[in-house]
Amino acid sequence: MSNKFELMQRIYWEDTDAGGVVYYANYLKFMERCRTDWLRAMGIDQYRLRLERQLQFAVVSVAVDFLRPAILNDEILVTAELERFSGATISFKQTILRGEVQLIDASTRVACLDSGTLKPRAIPKDLFMEWRNGQ
Repeated sequence: MSNKFELMQRIYWEDTDAGGVVYYANYLKFMERCRTDWLRAMGIDQYRLRLERQLQFAVVSVAVDFLRPAILNDEILVTAELERFSGATISFKQTILRGEVQLIDASTRVACLDSGTLKPRAIPKDLFMEWRNGQ
């Protein structure tokens, strides 16, 4: 598995405002889906991680540059590229493209948390090795 994952999505009416333009907060949902499907593609089920290992992931920071709008019926490519591991955090570079046109440029930092206390917890070495081996 590569450290970069891509996910195609279509823009539906429910994603847009009254003018047919994607509502800004929905870009965050598209990026979340991409990171989740990246984990799923590596065989990592977040629900099972929470139940069996009492850990979960939460976004702790996101910076987004809105370059161009996506509109109703667009097909977009959402990417998540692993940039760095650091103890309990993972940093991603994320983009959203419509064809060759970049719509979104973002950086997302996700923390690994203990699901009982919601306090930071080091990313388990076996997960780290799965991700590293995929590069």
